[in-house]
Amino acid sequence: MEEPHDTHDHDVADFGFREVPAAQKMRLVRAVFDSVAGRYDLMNDLMSLGIHRLWKSTLIDMLRPRATMHLLDVAGGTGDVAFRFLERGGGRVTVCDLTEEMVLVGRDRAIDRGLIDGIAWVVGDAEALPVADASFDAYTIAFGLRNVTRIDRALAEARRVLKPGGRFLCLEFSKLTWDWLEPLYDRYSFSVLPALGESVVGDRQSYEYLAESIRRFPAQEELAERIRGAGLEQVRYRNLTGGIAAIHSAWRI
Repeated sequence: MEEPHDTHDHDVADFGFREVPAAQKMRLVRAVFDSVAGRYDLMNDLMSLGIHRLWKSTLIDMLRPRATMHLLDVAGGTGDVAFRFLERGGGRVTVCDLTEEMVLVGRDRAIDRGLIDGIAWVVGDAEALPVADASFDAYTIAFGLRNVTRIDRALAEARRVLKPGGRFLCLEFSKLTWDWLEPLYDRYSFSVLPALGESVVGDRQSYEYLAESIRRFPAQEELAERIRGAGLEQVRYRNLTGGIAAIHSAWRI
């Protein structure tokens, strides 16, 4: 397996368009999600016009849940992917999220849906997952890899916790493949989205960070190479809605 090859010096990390001390990024990210947790799902619907639901359904289609499957859903605090997995016949799911506030929202949503059995909630860091080696049949991360301090370390952790034959799936904002959409997408990202965050959540800065972090995230081919570098194999990706998002898939062999 190749050594991790994050592009930045290990003492600094991107936080949107800013570089911050690497040791501070986790705290800054946690503050973002503490702020938006209560209306996180509402904002996802508003800012994507509901399209994020289709993207997550596609993720589950690719995963093909089975009753014998144990899924680790990383950065899945409010339960969107976990609930879909169980509703589609998945066996057990462990949701791990950096932010306790997000996990509490997810637990409340699960109780409201009557989902008590087969789902566990853990507060933990994607770069140092609090679970055993080779303990999961599948690993998903939806809109979370962009927020970690060191992507390569998180990818290495994904491989570590997967059983041989385990499936890796990452749904994340990506790079547009429809050139004509770029001016409109930029205007929406840097003007409309922060204003929406201020109006609905009372937090403009968190949604400015969201737009900036998308632009900093590796493009499809670069991310595919980094997944291979983490020791995962049969790496593929599927663009969604002109590359606004993409699903990367791989296997631990």
